[in-house]
Parts: sequence; structure tokens; C-alpha cells
Amino acid sequence: MSANIALFAFAAFFEIAGCFAFWLWVRRGASPVLVVLGIVSLIGFALALTRVDSAFAGRAYAAYGGIYIAASLVWLWVIEGQTPTRADVTGAILAVIGALVIIGFAARAR
Repeated sequence: MSANIALFAFAAFFEIAGCFAFWLWVRRGASPVLVVLGIVSLIGFALALTRVDSAFAGRAYAAYGGIYIAASLVWLWVIEGQTPTRADVTGAILAVIGALVIIGFAARAR
């Protein structure tokens, strides 16, 4: 289970970084070169998710969603300098609990 969580964390970083590159380009007029880095990052995201130990992609993506939510709030705080609200943190905790339930029960469902 811990290997899956690490893969989800890597995937989240790559996905957020890739999408953020597009955000910077479109919303803030950053260089189109950043889009190339974003595409490379999104490829890394997809590759990381294929390494998750799950018999079904949909289950892996569902569990990943909870980790992605928490990682997005870390990004908000560390990269964008915005402190998450109490509601943000509460929602992330619930999402991570849901992800852990999916990951934990998926191992037993095989």
C-alpha cells in the first residue's frame, strides 16, 4: 500500500505541475516553452499511474483522486503561497481517508 501512495504522490506532483504550466501560459502569459515542460510532466503523471498495483485502472484513479486533492492543497500553500482554509483541510482529510479505504480494500478484493 505504501508503494501505491508514493506513486500517487509522484503522479499528483507531475499532474499538478503539468497543468500549472498551462495555467501560467494561458492565464499569466508565460512563455510557450513552459507548455512543453507541462506536456512532459503530464506524460510523467500518466506513466506513474500505470505503475500502481491495481487490477483495474478505474479503482487506481478513484484512489488517486483523494491523494490528488491533498497534493493540490499542498501546491496551493507551497507554490502559490495561499494558506488552505479549514474547509480545504477538512475536505482533503476526508478525501485521503476515502483513498485509503479504496486502496486497503482493493488489496483484499483480489
